Amino acid sequence: MPCAPAATIRTTMSQPFPRKDLGIAVIGSGRIGTLRATMASRHAAVKFLAVADKDPARAEKLAAKTGAQFHSSDNLAVISRPEIDAVVVATIEVEHTLPILQALQLGKPVLCEKPLALDLAGADKLLAAAKKAGVDLRCGYSRRFKDKYLLAKEQLTNGRLGRVTSGMARVFNSRSQAVATLSRLPADTSSISGLVYYVDLMHWLLPDNSPVEVFARANGGTIKGAGFANTNDITYAIVTLKDGAVIDLGVCYALPKHYPSLGHAGRVELIGTDGVLIIDDDHTDQMMYSQHSAPHVYLPDHNVEMVFLGSGTPGDWAAGEFQGPVATETRNWLDHLSMGRPCLLANGDDARRTIEITLAIERSIKTGAPVRLPLAA
Repeated sequence: MPCAPAATIRTTMSQPFPRKDLGIAVIGSGRIGTLRATMASRHAAVKFLAVADKDPARAEKLAAKTGAQFHSSDNLAVISRPEIDAVVVATIEVEHTLPILQALQLGKPVLCEKPLALDLAGADKLLAAAKKAGVDLRCGYSRRFKDKYLLAKEQLTNGRLGRVTSGMARVFNSRSQAVATLSRLPADTSSISGLVYYVDLMHWLLPDNSPVEVFARANGGTIKGAGFANTNDITYAIVTLKDGAVIDLGVCYALPKHYPSLGHAGRVELIGTDGVLIIDDDHTDQMMYSQHSAPHVYLPDHNVEMVFLGSGTPGDWAAGEFQGPVATETRNWLDHLSMGRPCLLANGDDARRTIEITLAIERSIKTGAPVRLPLAA
């Protein structure tokens, strides 16, 4: 059969995606806000960028770095600009609520860094505002956008494991990162800061199997000895799903301060009636030792001589671009807004459920008893 003329092939295959130009506001000019603003500034659809931070010098610095057309220490002044179509909220966790509400009330979609809120009442307030405004609300749980977990999602979607009967997810990190995180937010715990990513991940991988009970235990004194009384070194939780499947979730943020991982060192396993899935995400497959040391992605003044390359939780810089989960996640959200492509980010209901399970873990640790779900708001 003869081939079609080249011109015909090009006409058939090259159907351009309709693209809407975007104006993006980034509220919060810290580490993740800087990454989000950088990704937005390099996205073809973003024609206007504005940044805000309560520290005006930091907002000005980020604007200069990204070429943002507007910056301010007043969040609302940025959010309410007519050029702005959507808003990234990357403030410290306790300051998420107000800028999210301001954006939603103006009819502007929001991408909020995790967690959406610190309790269920706060989450419900935001979900109600999004529903009233008819506006999309998303939360950034970037594990969804790591290649290994995207591939795992594909296998589960295609039913290759059959009915999942059990699973586990655990994450390790160094005590140096734990102390840095807790110094910024003393009320944080390793469950809220680290395990929460894997709570969301398991819900995303098994979306139709709601949790009904949580039983958790915790131990350790290294982090408490550093002055943070609310945080244990290790936490393990058994989550029972509605069909009886059992999921084991574990976190340790107390490994030695020079442990080679620059972020999460994880492992995920799922066992089903027709198969098993094992995901090694410890990063031990790519190791470097250098007398010049390697910078820590989270801790600018903390250099390590031995490092697991690729272990930075948000990703890493390479070839002049930021590569990895946060970059992919940001592009997915911007592509969704600009071209209507499917959005894989956690929606408001997903984010609320993750908060609920995390709070149940903390409650079970305190009471020593299983906690039934759902929790009362």
